[in-house]
Amino acid sequence: MERREQIYEGKSKILYQTSQPDKVIVYFKDEATAGDGLKKGIIKGKGEINCTFSSIIFKKLEKKGISTHFIDQISGNEMLCWKVKIVPIEIIVRNVAAGHLASRLGVPEGTPLKRAILEQDLKNDELHDPMVNLWHILAFGWATKSEYEKMNEISIKVNNFLKKFFDQRGIILVDFKLEFGKKGNKLLLADEITPDGCRLWDKETKKKLDKDRFRRDMGGIEEAYQEVLSRIQN
Repeated sequence: MERREQIYEGKSKILYQTSQPDKVIVYFKDEATAGDGLKKGIIKGKGEINCTFSSIIFKKLEKKGISTHFIDQISGNEMLCWKVKIVPIEIIVRNVAAGHLASRLGVPEGTPLKRAILEQDLKNDELHDPMVNLWHILAFGWATKSEYEKMNEISIKVNNFLKKFFDQRGIILVDFKLEFGKKGNKLLLADEITPDGCRLWDKETKKKLDKDRFRRDMGGIEEAYQEVLSRIQN
């Protein structure tokens, strides 16, 4: 598939148009950011790890009947995907209190939740992705009620599958972020599912195997990403 003009560049990926108008190439970068872009760095090999990680997860979700924008991994750092119009709402799925949830509610990080929590954030870096609810979403027209309900329904299905998938590989799925896009009238799971957007802890030691190692200057970030990829490849 021929890569053509660049469409978009974000903090961790670049999108390119292809020779086919309805398909794009997603290039995963080694660059890493945290704190709304205030902290920047390079995680060696992150682009290829995240591309491979996300490809594996999308393939497994497709087999479970969850439609995604993923078509194929065409190189170490590149995925071929359907071109979609991104819905400007992120769904955050939480199984364990960590990060902003723990600090916002004053609960100890690592507190198990009796049931999953779904939160919605507006995709806006300048506003630091503020939390919103259905009232905001409908009032500003970011999504319809049926789209909102469908995104939540898919998010629960993804969580139910991934919790078991990671648990079988000795990993706790603490929380993760999902994004959606529209291809015509069809809603597809889009963006990526990687250690950048998931909190993944070792089941026995609670060792962090995700981007928190970069955010919190814990070290061992490249090794953690490689470890978590090797576990899901088995």
